[in-house]
Amino acid sequence: MEWIELLKALILGFVEGMTEFAPVSSTGHMIIVDDMWLQTKEFLGSGSANTFKIVIQLGSILAVVFVMWKRLLSLVGLYKIEGQKKTRFNLGHVIIGIIPAGIFGVLFEDFIDENLFSIKTVIVGLIIGAIFMIIADKFGPKKPAITSLDDISYSKALKIGLIQCLSLWPGFSRSGSTISGGVLLGLDHKTAADFTFIMAVPIMAGASGLSLVKNWDQINADHFWFYVVGFVSAFVFALISIKFFLKLISKVKLTPFAIYRIVLALILIIVLAV
Repeated sequence: MEWIELLKALILGFVEGMTEFAPVSSTGHMIIVDDMWLQTKEFLGSGSANTFKIVIQLGSILAVVFVMWKRLLSLVGLYKIEGQKKTRFNLGHVIIGIIPAGIFGVLFEDFIDENLFSIKTVIVGLIIGAIFMIIADKFGPKKPAITSLDDISYSKALKIGLIQCLSLWPGFSRSGSTISGGVLLGLDHKTAADFTFIMAVPIMAGASGLSLVKNWDQINADHFWFYVVGFVSAFVFALISIKFFLKLISKVKLTPFAIYRIVLALILIIVLAV
């Protein structure tokens, strides 16, 4: 591939890594950047370009594993976290949390790929998601009862999982929907973010793998380095963004991100109208 095409992969990896764990929609940002400027569909093809946007999320997932490996190993009893409560957070919470989005994702994957990967649908997701985030900050409990992953019940995990289904609409944001839902259900922002990150590992790995298998015939050997550059770029920048975001979310909450989403949506509306 030519260097300009690999540069585009690097840029999309940067966008993915820096936005995946902030409640602003990484998929939405990649669609915006790609459709308006990079135009990777012209040399990858539509199916491969959409698959790339999903597969490079594996780079971000690897960053989560790198940062949260102790907690992930504790889920399967391979690591004991000091001070962990008896009613500890375990693999069951994660499975219960990912089932709803997993079911709906499989059922509607083709519809989403064919109809919702556009700037117009992203604008809708940005605005509605922003409103949901503002509602969470305004009406969530002032003194959250759940301040640790080990305080999350199975029923809370299921409810957050159901709310996560909103993120199947590009632009809504997986972290935006789950953190907002968690806050409304009594979690503090940091705990909701931690749960979101852990649930992301199996969900995004599964979605990436499924998309890769379904669109394998549309990906040729010439695309290999494009995928590799995007993957590595997403991993590196996700490492940077994860630690930064976990510190930031406890201080600024969700509303500043919601305002950014609304401003971005308005700019896109103006650009499309001109």
